Amino acid sequence: MKDHVQANWRNVALICRKCSKKLDGGFGPHGDERLAKALRRHLSLKKGRKASAGLVEVNCLGVCPKGAVTVVDGADSRQWLLVRPGADLDELATTLGICDSQS
Repeated sequence: MKDHVQANWRNVALICRKCSKKLDGGFGPHGDERLAKALRRHLSLKKGRKASAGLVEVNCLGVCPKGAVTVVDGADSRQWLLVRPGADLDELATTLGICDSQS
């Protein structure tokens, strides 16, 4: 039996599912997608451990900002980000260190 599996992730971002749900979208080209889905699509990331970076939606992180989504960068977990709807996804990806490496 295996005791570990390998992932291709260079970095991981934890995205609050509750914040995303409260906003009812606000991201993506038409402003109707949740942050994780919009960012994954914008960067053309695969799903799961075969992706070059992990975007994981987690349960409530306890910050609950009005009109924003809480995001934790796995490499720098001391500084949490509050991402407002319509934010520049390229800038967010650069900040999180999950820039597109597939193109």
